[in-house]
Amino acid sequence: MFSVGKINISNAVLLAPMEDVTDVSFRLICKELGADIVYTEFVNSEGLVRNSEKTHKKLEIVEEERPVGIQIYGSGIESMAKAARIAEQENPDLIDINAGCWVKNVVGGGSGAGLLKDPPFMQKLVKEVVDSVSLPVTVKTRLGWDSGSIQILEVAKRMEDVGVKALTIHCRTRAMGHKGDADWDWIPRIKQIVKIPVVLNGNVLSANDVKNAFDQTGADGVMIARGAIGNPWIFYEAKQILNNGCITYAISEELKIKTCLKHLSIAIKIKGERRAVLEHRKFYSGYLKGLPHASRVRNELMSITEYAFVEDILNKYLLRLESIHEEEVI
Repeated sequence: MFSVGKINISNAVLLAPMEDVTDVSFRLICKELGADIVYTEFVNSEGLVRNSEKTHKKLEIVEEERPVGIQIYGSGIESMAKAARIAEQENPDLIDINAGCWVKNVVGGGSGAGLLKDPPFMQKLVKEVVDSVSLPVTVKTRLGWDSGSIQILEVAKRMEDVGVKALTIHCRTRAMGHKGDADWDWIPRIKQIVKIPVVLNGNVLSANDVKNAFDQTGADGVMIARGAIGNPWIFYEAKQILNNGCITYAISEELKIKTCLKHLSIAIKIKGERRAVLEHRKFYSGYLKGLPHASRVRNELMSITEYAFVEDILNKYLLRLESIHEEEVI
């Protein structure tokens, strides 16, 4: 059971915080399709403290996406505490600390997974954040810095001791990044030593992976990251499998294209047309994956900057798909 603050969800399926992906528009689409909890992109604490307008915009949430968490990252105790107080003013359901991002420009400054190099300091920083806000604070982290320094059992206990309300574990080390298999066997070991909810992350790329993760580990929640990019139906399918034992309704080609357009429409309302259309390019490969002649359509969409043209291209493509299937029947 994922019980944090006012949130109480059995077999919770969560959308991971992802830079340049989990903006409001994508979160709303995933929520509509079954995500139980969603998170903002990770937000730089120093940017918040310096009152960066671009950074502060990442805090924006809407009622329709609740429950929602704001994730912050940084390596300065004072700035993280202040950033948490700023984030709290946006009234999320929880505040999450990023202690798992593996990219160089984040860990180079001691943030993200860089905190795993010094668990006592990490504990001190997290305690300051917990003490600075009234909202529940959670932490997303990894097994350790590398295979020779897996300290997740110690880290998990330290986090619980300072008042963290839940842990999400990306079951790889920082050195692995996204490579290699995530080691889910650590989840039951962590659950044996802490009483707070433990969420599994890593190698969750399909609805069946979600079911297997719950069955194999007893996790209180499963968090989906890359598996949701361009495939927000993973939440819908996961819920079908968890509730019914199988996927009872396949996602049609029409629904894929209509969802792609709906996602873009929401983004336009928030960001403006040109920016939204340009940023939407990263989603086309996922939305059109597996469809006939999709690469040709994607290439055409890459030069478009207006919604009307995107809509026209995709609707014409949908008609072509219908014609292809009619010919196959004949």
